[in-house]
Amino acid sequence: MDKVFIEGLEIEALIGIYDWERRIRQTLRFDLEMGFDNRKPAASDAIADTLDYKAVSKRLVDFVGQSDFGLVETLAERCAALVIAEFGVPWLRLKLSKPGAVRGAQAVGVVIERSAREES
Repeated sequence: MDKVFIEGLEIEALIGIYDWERRIRQTLRFDLEMGFDNRKPAASDAIADTLDYKAVSKRLVDFVGQSDFGLVETLAERCAALVIAEFGVPWLRLKLSKPGAVRGAQAVGVVIERSAREES
């Protein structure tokens, strides 16, 4: 299966379980790999036949920017379900990083893999 990816998408969000986290917006970093058959867009050279990574990115920015979850695990699951449902992606791998959350670590977070079969 071919993959379309988005790497290093930074989005400001209200996320966290501590009181101080609930008062500030934090930068989250998203890396996505999405399964997609690229043969049709390669043959047609038409954007309409692609998995439009700009549209996926914009939708995630809108969703995450308005979200208010406590856990990165919850946010990652909701983002994966959104991409699968709204963009017809059969499989994805999503890495959600929370930079600076733990002293001494560049970032912490989760990596999940989901498929459309699981969402049905």
